[in-house]
Amino acid sequence: MAVTVLNDSNFNETLATNEKTIVKYFAGWCGSCRLFAPKFKRLSDDERFTNINFVDVNAEENPEARKLAGVTNLPYFAVFEGDKLVGSVASSKEDAVLELLAKVN
Repeated sequence: MAVTVLNDSNFNETLATNEKTIVKYFAGWCGSCRLFAPKFKRLSDDERFTNINFVDVNAEENPEARKLAGVTNLPYFAVFEGDKLVGSVASSKEDAVLELLAKVN
């Protein structure tokens, strides 16, 4: 599955219309964010996670989406069931993201 790029105008609607979503919050200047991008894409294509919507959000340009997850550092990952936040982590470690995915999978 592809990683969808969202912004404040379509973020809430996308959460509401998807049962499970993981969001990667990033910034253009964030080296760790750029390094994690191919890993996030690979995870989105993993057969174990076909029921989860993978989303990218630029944290600097989308303050409303950032507030919903309580973003504190970048890259920051948050999992939602519908529009309810069920877990989050600020990390550039794939294992931490896998643990987060396990909460909704």
